[in-house]
Amino acid sequence: MKRDRPARHLLGATAGVAALVPVYYLTEAAARALRSGNAAFGPAPAGLGYLAAVAVIVTLLTAWPAAALGCGVPLAAAGLLFALNLDAAIAMAGTLPWARAGGLPWSWPDGPPWAEMGEPPGTLAGMSGLYALIGALLVLSALIPGRLRSILDR
Repeated sequence: MKRDRPARHLLGATAGVAALVPVYYLTEAAARALRSGNAAFGPAPAGLGYLAAVAVIVTLLTAWPAAALGCGVPLAAAGLLFALNLDAAIAMAGTLPWARAGGLPWSWPDGPPWAEMGEPPGTLAGMSGLYALIGALLVLSALIPGRLRSILDR
């Protein structure tokens, strides 16, 4: 049982890094839906749905410290970059997939615009501190003592 511990950590880190993409884009979709609802002075049920999906993924990741770190450290770093150097963060977000299309992976060409001109995916959630908050929570969840941890890490 002890010999396969490094393999379990590697598998957990891989799962965390794989979860980074949906968490990143779902968080941005939630921020944009909430902004649209705020601008229209109306409810934003899509924003709540996207945030609920992020909450489910984050809850699953917190059960496995390696996965929480694999997703949390890059998110916290992105949040820190947005807090410290907004221009560099926006330039970095502009290099991500789907940034040139001006939308999110599931946006459609004739539908509502997901991004303002020159606003790549990740900008709104990064500027609002969502990435820093989610990343910090994931990293802190990985620091919980082993006796309080889920059976997934035993």
